Amino acid sequence: MLLVRNSSEPRIRARRMTSRVCTYVRWTMLLASLAVGCTVHDKPFKGSDFDRFYQAQAQTVVYADPSAAPQDTRDPYSLPAPVSLSLEEMPPYWDVTLEEAVHMAISNASVLRELGGTILKNPQATQSARSPGLVETDPRFGVQAALSAYDAQFTSRGNFQNNDRVFNNVFQGGGTNQFTQDYATWVTEISKRTATGSTFAFRNNTDYDANNAPGNLFSSAWNTNLEAQFRQPLLQGYGADYNRIAGAYGVPGLYNGVVLARVNTEIEMTEFEIGFRDLLSNVENAYWDLYFAYRDLQVKIQARNDALYVLNYVKTHGERSGLGAGREAEAEEQYWRFEQEVENALNGRLIDGTRASNGSTGGTVRGVPGVYVAERRMRLLLGLPTTDGRLLRPVDEPITADIEMDWQHLLTEAMSRREELRKQRRIVQRHEFELTATRNLLKPQLDVIGLYRWRGFGHDLIELGNDPQFGNAVNNLTSGNYQEWQLGMELSLPIGFRRAQNAVRHYEIQLAQDRAVLKEQEQQIAHDLSNALAEKDRAYRSVQSTFNRRRAALLQVEALRARFDTGRATVDEILDAQRRLADAESAHFLARVEYTVAIKNIQVEKGSLFDYNSVTLMDGTHSQSMFDEESRVSLRDLPPQGGMTAPPAPAAELSE
Repeated sequence: MLLVRNSSEPRIRARRMTSRVCTYVRWTMLLASLAVGCTVHDKPFKGSDFDRFYQAQAQTVVYADPSAAPQDTRDPYSLPAPVSLSLEEMPPYWDVTLEEAVHMAISNASVLRELGGTILKNPQATQSARSPGLVETDPRFGVQAALSAYDAQFTSRGNFQNNDRVFNNVFQGGGTNQFTQDYATWVTEISKRTATGSTFAFRNNTDYDANNAPGNLFSSAWNTNLEAQFRQPLLQGYGADYNRIAGAYGVPGLYNGVVLARVNTEIEMTEFEIGFRDLLSNVENAYWDLYFAYRDLQVKIQARNDALYVLNYVKTHGERSGLGAGREAEAEEQYWRFEQEVENALNGRLIDGTRASNGSTGGTVRGVPGVYVAERRMRLLLGLPTTDGRLLRPVDEPITADIEMDWQHLLTEAMSRREELRKQRRIVQRHEFELTATRNLLKPQLDVIGLYRWRGFGHDLIELGNDPQFGNAVNNLTSGNYQEWQLGMELSLPIGFRRAQNAVRHYEIQLAQDRAVLKEQEQQIAHDLSNALAEKDRAYRSVQSTFNRRRAALLQVEALRARFDTGRATVDEILDAQRRLADAESAHFLARVEYTVAIKNIQVEKGSLFDYNSVTLMDGTHSQSMFDEESRVSLRDLPPQGGMTAPPAPAAELSE
């Protein structure tokens, strides 16, 4: 029997389908709204070492908005000419305390400056206040990227099709040789992965089918079902420990869990602390370099003036006192020698000054003269223009008190506070986590899976039909008369576990190497701290010795000066005494700078430089650092605590 297709039937079915599509879209939007409030609750592990780790992460790290950062107003294209010996007049001075210098360096530290030229040779290695934020917000390996794998996922898709086929066999066409059909399917799903490795899905499958098969109960009908599905690993991939380390889809060597993301952020923050510590250390190094440059210039000017006095005396009284032309030339040679030293002490030469890691972690004093060069170096570290018509001039004096320090207290503090050790301990911790996750891969993959489904069938999707049982697919679904379930297990394992065993061995070797490096770092820090403490004692003794040497040289010059004016001292004697006085004064000021820098270097070696400068690093939108001038209590002003005392200078000759 041939069936004749009504030409108006497709339009009627199309209108009916359009109405039902709109109804289905409303249901889809309702299900989508349920997913808006889904969040990931990151709870700490119970009964393991992770408790302490997550408690330490309780404070949320919020990084400053880059647009809110202070803008650099320096214009390198409109700078005046640099200060040099070609200037006819000395520029005015800008007196700066060490506290003000540190404050300016912090305020302008959008990039952590250093004196080695890294910003030009390797700009990628330059640290800035944004470096921890870049690691934290990395879209591949950051904390939020790791947490996003556990976000609830909403998906919805629909397909619409029209089929018009001829079958040679009537059974292939559902009872007809000429089969026509309008068919549509919709799938809406919310899926979620948990920290224990489970996956859950709640979905709705709906299809509409209108065809001319003669055995149909209705010419068009709706099928809809609600199903809940889960998969739970029992061995490999099971547990919060593994999933928070390895991540949702971790493989050996490519772990991306939230724990590792946080450890990586902590490592980057520690690297930022190291860079910021070196900046503070270099600021103080540059400050005392500039102090010594001014003092050395003062000494050289005085020595030149004394040489000029001798030269003028020889020119005036040479013939009367029996001094020949040779003595005049000798006095003139010494004058021009000191004049050259004045020029070098004023301008300086481009020789590397005191900076971090130039022999010691905090920086070994070089004692290089040159006011202009040292002043430009300090401006670079403070973030100031290269020149602005003024000369920076330190006004603080170096430390002269004998500060006693307890070795055991220093060593204990260094082992607990030193930034490099904290960074290496984080690296060890990261590889311990990775080894824990890798050992989980030695287990077979055994998953339990389950599915529960409610079915509904009807002539209409929602509207009431003539049939009380099958007229409405949704009512038929909610009646609960048609339910299905499925429960099963799935086992998968590689024969031999070659990749997992190799990965475990790799991380065991890596962890052993990291622990060995940590041990060597502790030895190196103990060595550097002992050097710093011994250098402090040596520098203090040098301050005493050079002061007495300077006093003796000054007394000798004064005595020879009186004898020279009366003709009882030779030119050689007075010139030699002047040279030795100039050397003694420069050596004394250099020793004072060395002693002050040595005390600072001990703070660097034991990881307390921030406390020493009353600087606190802060994470937040308000400030990257805190420098409280009103309530500032400095270790420089008060006797240190914890086994460290600062009595007055024991020797009366140290006071000037």
